[in-house]
Amino acid sequence: MEQKRPLVWLSADSRQDTTGLPVEKHWQATFVNAASPPVALHPGWVGKPVGVCNLAGLSPEQAEGVRHWLELLPVRCWLALVQPSQKEQPEIQRLIRDYCQDYHTLPADWPRLNNSLGHMWGMSRLNQADNSAGHLGYQDVVLEGPSETIRRTRSLLRRFAATGEPVLIYGESGTGKEAAAEFVHRHSGRQHQPLVKVNCAALPPSLTQSELFGHERGAFTHALKARKGRIEAADGGTLVLAGADELTPEQQSAILRFLQEGQIEPVGSNRVITVDTRVIAICNTPLDQLVRQHQFREDVFYRLGNLTVTLPPLRQRLEDLPYLVDRILETGGGKNYRIGNATLIAMARHSWPGNLRELQNRLSQAMLLAKSLRLEPEDLGLLGAPLTSHPDRLSLEAYRAKADQEAISTSLSLTHQNISAAARLLKISRVSLYRLLEKHQLQHLSNHSSHQNPDRGNGEGS
Repeated sequence: MEQKRPLVWLSADSRQDTTGLPVEKHWQATFVNAASPPVALHPGWVGKPVGVCNLAGLSPEQAEGVRHWLELLPVRCWLALVQPSQKEQPEIQRLIRDYCQDYHTLPADWPRLNNSLGHMWGMSRLNQADNSAGHLGYQDVVLEGPSETIRRTRSLLRRFAATGEPVLIYGESGTGKEAAAEFVHRHSGRQHQPLVKVNCAALPPSLTQSELFGHERGAFTHALKARKGRIEAADGGTLVLAGADELTPEQQSAILRFLQEGQIEPVGSNRVITVDTRVIAICNTPLDQLVRQHQFREDVFYRLGNLTVTLPPLRQRLEDLPYLVDRILETGGGKNYRIGNATLIAMARHSWPGNLRELQNRLSQAMLLAKSLRLEPEDLGLLGAPLTSHPDRLSLEAYRAKADQEAISTSLSLTHQNISAAARLLKISRVSLYRLLEKHQLQHLSNHSSHQNPDRGNGEGS
């Protein structure tokens, strides 16, 4: 008997489910009610290859809720179902354009729908197999997670991807800027065209024009044959300028014509080649700051910075920590390892100057050094993290109070201000946690979290 493939069925109508649909013959569907509030998913519920987004009956007021679910659910490829009258609605058009690889008009042609899902499944599996062949790490999961911070970032990148404009990506080291560039390319209309990367910091000024524009045979010593440049190799696709803030003034001048007119001239040639290449620039230092310091050309900056996004550091998305840990362990072959509550709290207290790259490195180290399958703080080198910058000024009572406050704040942050979940993380009762909130004058957290549903599910449906 053929094994059914997993499928996520997201419906804007809470009365609908997949029971009895012909698609059930081939797929094991998990129903998600888009009318319910988006919640954090269990870390293990990840990587569903395909999903159906049933937008029939969607009202404009429901569009934002569906968008939140599409951001949250870890589905690689979405297929939308729409009513004929909905295809002209701006909200529906935006949802399909930003999130879906295909759409079908209702009433559904079930054999055709099944073929489309099967094709999407096959392509997704091929991409997954291609990724599995290499080393998987933080770059593969950097944009994943249930926090509002990373959801907003994903949403912004998706909107950028739908345009053909240059994109400028900022972020601290280890935040996954190259992964964000790949995300934009993968979700754009150029996804099946080349993605070419250039490491600007390692690009010798003397070879800039040859590397970027190519050269003709005999153009210079050792030019034994003609060579296509990186920009022409990316024609129709995307060119990623990694470390664009490292470009020298001469290199900036060299690429200006290409940025202005979309034209290049190979070294040693009089012919002008017109290319259709989208540019994504990756920077550590803000280019407007370099412009003010006269270290970057203003005209080049304006042609690179049409659309700008800054990736959040890990310390600003602590809610994603449990999810990211499980995903990195999973992709790194450490599926059997587990993180205890004490370790999770120690990780949340750490400042993570190296961001996701540091998280991956510490987890890799922990899997090598751990004495058991349960990873402890010392395995990650996180023992002794200070609770305050001036611990010598605290009495023992004040030190304990500070520890209590930090533990409470951290647990609430990790659980999205959910009192019940935070109490379980701290291994105390809800009543005890409420008393501690009142004792340490943290009522604002208590009031905020009291509106949360303590019995939320894991997001797999209702």
